[in-house]
Amino acid sequence: MAGTSESAGGTGFDEVLAFTIPDRNARGRIVRLGPVLDDVIAAHAYPAPIRHLLAEALVLATLLGSLLKDEQSQLTMQAQTQDGVVDLLVCDFRGGEVRGYVRFDRARLDELGPAPTLHALFGAGYLAITFDLAATGQRYQGIVPLEGETLADACESYFVQSEQIPTLIRLGVRSDANGCVAGGLLIQHLPEGEEGRERLHVQIDHPEWEHMRIMGGAVRPAELVDPGLDLETVLWRLFHEEQEVRVEPGLPIVKGCRCTSDYYRSVLARFGKAEREEMRNEDGLILVDCAFCSRVFEIDLD
Repeated sequence: MAGTSESAGGTGFDEVLAFTIPDRNARGRIVRLGPVLDDVIAAHAYPAPIRHLLAEALVLATLLGSLLKDEQSQLTMQAQTQDGVVDLLVCDFRGGEVRGYVRFDRARLDELGPAPTLHALFGAGYLAITFDLAATGQRYQGIVPLEGETLADACESYFVQSEQIPTLIRLGVRSDANGCVAGGLLIQHLPEGEEGRERLHVQIDHPEWEHMRIMGGAVRPAELVDPGLDLETVLWRLFHEEQEVRVEPGLPIVKGCRCTSDYYRSVLARFGKAEREEMRNEDGLILVDCAFCSRVFEIDLD
């Protein structure tokens, strides 16, 4: 592979690239979110620390969700706590559609200053990662403590503990008057024989993985968010000495809030008549609040 520029048609914003390095038995994803990120965040008047947190979470959801082969399958990432400033963060990814929401205590957040740590935000929280596979109807979920400096640290722990797959994740976030940009890189080691055979917890120190961890770990946050660098160029800088790097065409990323009046009608129709009557307001309407897009839907079942 060779480096390219944006003007030459390289990948810039709101696409995720999949790549493999066959000689190292490694696969990866790289993404940079821009307008889509602003679109999701704009639904709420989030203060700066929460915007930064949600930006990281949306990049992670995109990196992890794009590992799914079936576009109808879904990745859901939920961070939750009972004693933290942030009591709920949820993001999901399905077929290139991403959405997210954060619920937090504004008064307690203001006491933490401009750059609170992950522990200050969540306290003794946990991260749940769920894969819903459309083709088989199966659901897989792993839960890990929210430990480390970033959400990426917790995601790495999930793959090691729940999937036994050595994983490296690097993130970058930049927010200014022009909007928010966030990028991420994920690399995993999948040596020959991984599927259906001995799991990777016995191969964490594999020399191939050690090499990939060092090479991928050299990426700088500034590179991940620099609009002057297309994603192909970032990969070339990291892995140009490898014999072969295979890069697949980018998957476009869009805001994916799936709330519609028809959808909520179908959900409400599952409730009994007496339950629906209790939900109605004085005007005979059922009000449904979508936290993802900050909209209230007035549902008239008649």
